[in-house]
Amino acid sequence: MESGVEELMPRLLPVDDCDLGEDFDPTVPPRTPQEYLKRVQIEAARCPDVVVAQIDPKKLRKKQTVNISISGCQPAPEGYSPTLKWQQQQVASFSAVRQSLNKHRNHWRSQHLDSNVTMPKSEDEEGWKKFCLGERVYSEIDALSDNENLGIDYIKVGFPPLLSIVSRMNQATVTSVLEYLISWFGEKKFTPELGRWLYALLACLEKPLLPEAHSLIRQLARRCSEVRVLEENKNEEQISALNLIICLVSRYFDQRDLADEPS
Repeated sequence: MESGVEELMPRLLPVDDCDLGEDFDPTVPPRTPQEYLKRVQIEAARCPDVVVAQIDPKKLRKKQTVNISISGCQPAPEGYSPTLKWQQQQVASFSAVRQSLNKHRNHWRSQHLDSNVTMPKSEDEEGWKKFCLGERVYSEIDALSDNENLGIDYIKVGFPPLLSIVSRMNQATVTSVLEYLISWFGEKKFTPELGRWLYALLACLEKPLLPEAHSLIRQLARRCSEVRVLEENKNEEQISALNLIICLVSRYFDQRDLADEPS
């Protein structure tokens, strides 16, 4: 039997049997190369030739859920598809914003942040969601109290994507925060706070896109198309914002298969 196994699986490191003496103890750490190799031989000899996995058949009978992601975006509701001219104008405006941001990044990065601005660490997902969206949106509180109307409380309404803030974010942080907000948007409604930050983060993304950023923006465009279709009241301002994000992802970042057909 051993000779047959040897023919099928020849030993890459053949080791001759050696006399290690009666005091050799395979349970203690090896002290010499010979003891180490002998210990490996002993452990290999104890392994069974065939191993059968123990599978619970009850788990296989449970309903399996398969998530399938469509490759393109859902068409805009009738009468709300953006024109090609509008899309071209948005791309040109967005390109100008990116150029200005890159040109003046060092200047804005050097500006002091207000004492109430504490940027979360890159890996703090919940912290970034509250920072960008505010506790009111994050906690889904419908209205502000009278006391809150006396002044802007950025902890509750979220910090806007000021140039002094986004200029301090490296590409890893930009990608992480974009992922956090897209994840939140996957189960929540679209809000102006979310829209402002998505636009700003897209403006900070460097080209060529990293694979993870490429996947994220495609996911974002598809989600925008889903929300746009489900928009019951057909709020023109909100649909326009969703159209804008889809336009930037598809036409500025060259994801043409996601683009809206001109009306």
